[in-house]
Order: sequence, then structure tokens, then C-alpha cells
Amino acid sequence: MATPEPFGDGGTWLGPSARLWRMRIFQALATGAVAGLVVGLSLMSVGEGAAIGAGAGVLAAAIASLWFLRRRVRAWRYQERDDDLLVGHGVLFRRLSVVPYGRMQYVEVTAGPIERLFGLSTVKMHTAAFASDARIPGLEPAEAARLRDQLATLGEARAAGL
Repeated sequence: MATPEPFGDGGTWLGPSARLWRMRIFQALATGAVAGLVVGLSLMSVGEGAAIGAGAGVLAAAIASLWFLRRRVRAWRYQERDDDLLVGHGVLFRRLSVVPYGRMQYVEVTAGPIERLFGLSTVKMHTAAFASDARIPGLEPAEAARLRDQLATLGEARAAGL
């Protein structure tokens, strides 16, 4: 899915799979269910009006968090260029990382249990600088493997020229 980039060179930006949004909803619902159960049990001793007010507050917070979560998922994007990889993310504070191929030490693909359940992977790029490690979540396994192989090949070719 290509998305426009407000602070890039206008190339084609790619984003995560739509399944990342579904995975984040699943995680939010699971967390919300546990929190709702705890709040519900604690409000059993309080009056009915307080319980309804708390329920309305929880519902409003859930709607706001889903809106923010959607924007957060859609903010992830990456662009492969000739000499480097651009990775952008962030809703309130946008972050654009430029990862030169020649500086990559290794690239790994990870998938936790929930990611595997939704058929997703995360590509992580590691460089010599501690703060410059970048990641791209929510990729389908085939795209993650393609990107890993592409970045490893380009990294080896650029590093050989140093």
C-alpha cells in the first residue's frame, strides 16, 4: 500500500499489511477485556450510576484509542532508495530514519506469537550506531524475506566498497 510522505523526496512509499491493523485491534480488545473485567468487578460494590458513568468513560476512551491506533499503524512506511533505506513512523512526532546500506551490520526478521497468528513479521536493521537501529513491523512473511535478502545483498555490496 503506497502512502504519501510529507517529508521525503516523493518516491514510492510502502506501508505495512492491513493485517497489522487487525492485529493491533486484537491486542487492544484483549487488553480492554481484561481491564473491563477488573473495572467491572471493582464497580460491583459501587452504585449503578457510577458504574454507568465509568462504562461510558471506558467506551469513550476505547473509541479515542482505536482512532489513535489506526493513525499509528498507518504512519509506518518505508522506501528503498539507491544508497539507503528510509523508515518513517509517528503520529504526533514524526520520525524519519535514513539507514545507509553500507552501515548495516545485519538484518533480521522476527515474528512473535501474535504476529504469527496474523501472518505478519517485523524486519529489523542493525547498524553500528546504537540509536540508529530501525524496524518495519507488519510485513507479510514473503515481503519481509524479500526485503531482508535485498537489504543484506545491498549491505554487503556497499560495505565491500568501504
